[in-house]
Amino acid sequence: MAWIYLFFAGLFEIAWAIGLKYSESFTRPVPSIITVICLAISMVLLGLAVRTLPIGTAYAIWTGIGAAGAVAAGIFLFHEPATAARIFFASLIVVGIVGLKLSSPAT
Repeated sequence: MAWIYLFFAGLFEIAWAIGLKYSESFTRPVPSIITVICLAISMVLLGLAVRTLPIGTAYAIWTGIGAAGAVAAGIFLFHEPATAARIFFASLIVVGIVGLKLSSPAT
């Protein structure tokens, strides 16, 4: 169950990162509220995951999901450049996430 919590924590990490952009530095009320709610949900789910997962592994995976997802969101939602280098390095983050998952003890 901890891995499921961690996965969804990562998705909410992406959501609040996107929300930061839409909130325009917290000057727009609705996107700002959504951003704060997503941040809180992400933290709660991360907290549930680290009850049984090692903190280093969980935190690295959580931030990795958020980072890779934010890169993808930036490309698709905000038309940021999709250069070969950006895609390559975001792919390395995903490889790191998979590697940490595979090398972690089963819980």
